[in-house]
Formats: sequence, structure tokens, C-alpha cells
Amino acid sequence: MTAVRLPELPFALESHGPEGEWAYEGGVLTGSAGAKQDRFVPPGGDTLEPASDAPRLLGAAPDGDFQLIARVSVGFAAAFDAGVLYLHVGEREWAKLCLELSPERPTVCTVVTRGQSDDVNSAVVEGDSCWLRLSRTGGAFAFHASADGERWTFVRLFTLGTEEERAAARIGFLVQSPTGDGCTATFDRIAFRPNGPGDLRDGS
Repeated sequence: MTAVRLPELPFALESHGPEGEWAYEGGVLTGSAGAKQDRFVPPGGDTLEPASDAPRLLGAAPDGDFQLIARVSVGFAAAFDAGVLYLHVGEREWAKLCLELSPERPTVCTVVTRGQSDDVNSAVVEGDSCWLRLSRTGGAFAFHASADGERWTFVRLFTLGTEEERAAARIGFLVQSPTGDGCTATFDRIAFRPNGPGDLRDGS
């Protein structure tokens, strides 16, 4: 499948990178990464190796502020397996909000790549699922996580690229299995809101 429309989203999605076996049924989006698939440029590394990629399903975000929300569940099998909300601004400008096995316990993790990637662990998660939210607010992007989809914990605020590049951002979903033989993740309760969060830090 190279393109798909989800009824929850006001934009079409297209697949990028390796084949992700993306499927959508009954409000649930499923994707799979193959062995050793990841999208990460190690700090101090010069390039994103051609083989260092992971399945992505992305679409052009509408103008203005927004929130992309999903409950992410991951079939963890190896360290750093993850389901991800993904933001793409440029070939070397992108970010990930992950539910990741990092390396022994499910954890909310973030990566922001500006030529090279950083890597930040946030909160440990009980179980194999968590709500994640990617937002654009003005000239910045925000990451949040939630146990129930109601009260949100602030994770990160950052910017990427130029104003023109940010306006043309693509957003969506990614699955990775950097050290393992493969990983499957599901995304349900998917929602898109054409506005940013009212307050980044008050739980709303």
C-alpha cells in the first residue's frame, strides 16, 4: 500500500522508507518494521546510512496549529522497538515521539534530528500502550504523553527548519526495531484537532 486515507485525518497518508505492511481496519492502523530498521543519525555521525531507515506513513499537515493524537501499542520483543508519532520537516530535520522499550522497560522517548539526532528518555510506562500527541503551536512543535488520553504530560517543546519548511511539515506514524528481528505497532483512537493545546503544561 502506497497511500491511504484515514477517516480521522483531513489529509492523505503515503508510505515512505521500507515496506511497513500498513493496514487500517476498524479504527486501528497497524504497521510493522523489519529487522534492524530505525531512523536515527548517531550524535557524532556524519550521515544517515541508506540502510538506517524505518517504515513511515506520512501526510502534509494542514496550515496553522494542530494536534495529532493516537493511542500507541507496541509488540515489544527487543530493545528500542517502538511505535512513533513522526514529524518530517526536511531530509535532515525530523523528530520522533516514541513509545519504546528503552532498553528493558516501556518508556516515552523523543528524538530531534538537526543533521544529527539527539536522544531523550522521559517517563516509564506501565504496560505496552500509551497515548501520544504531536502538536504545532505557532512556530514550534510540542510532544505530550498521557495514560488515558485525557490528562497530558508535557514532554518537549522545540522548533525545526525554516518558517517555510515548518509550514510544509509532514506528520504521521513510524515503526522501528533497531536491534531486533522486527516489530509491530498499532495506532488507535486516532484524532486530529485543528488547533494547538490551550496550555502546554497544565495537563489539557
